[in-house]
Amino acid sequence: MNPFIGYTTKADNKKRRYRNYKQMKVTLILIGKTTNAHFIASISDYVSRIEHYLPFSIITIPELKNTKKLTEEQQKEREGDLILKELQPSDTLVLLDEHGKEYRSIEFAQWVQKKQNSTKRLIFLIGGPYGFSHAVYERANEKISLSKMTFSHQMVRLIFVEQLYRACSIIKGEPYHHE
Repeated sequence: MNPFIGYTTKADNKKRRYRNYKQMKVTLILIGKTTNAHFIASISDYVSRIEHYLPFSIITIPELKNTKKLTEEQQKEREGDLILKELQPSDTLVLLDEHGKEYRSIEFAQWVQKKQNSTKRLIFLIGGPYGFSHAVYERANEKISLSKMTFSHQMVRLIFVEQLYRACSIIKGEPYHHE
């Protein structure tokens, strides 16, 4: 409550909302804008739900221009440079990668809960169309796979935010998830 105004401000509500959690911030970094209107609406819905549980943001790195003259490796290197500029040395970087560890939803929730005790900024990364540069793989702390199946980069964004929301609801013991 703000003593000067006499009512609860949005900042007061945000402080109250996050006080049960260590102040781990979660960020999703991705390459290129989400273009499908249905995905945009659904992602926005899940982002607003996630924000009830923990500080969450999405950083969109613009797609590279004039890539026709670049090899796949050169494109990955340039994207990698842009990605690495967004990171702080203490960040925990988790690549969403087809070769990463797979979790069931409850296991992922347990994993997130453990990270809350040890991590200040948890960064998830969805790479560009050709994957990640060698430098990004070297910087990564972990790799997670959302499925053995292949999804479009646009779809992975929605699947990830839904799974993060599901993990938050599992941690809080809320009825969203059913086993």
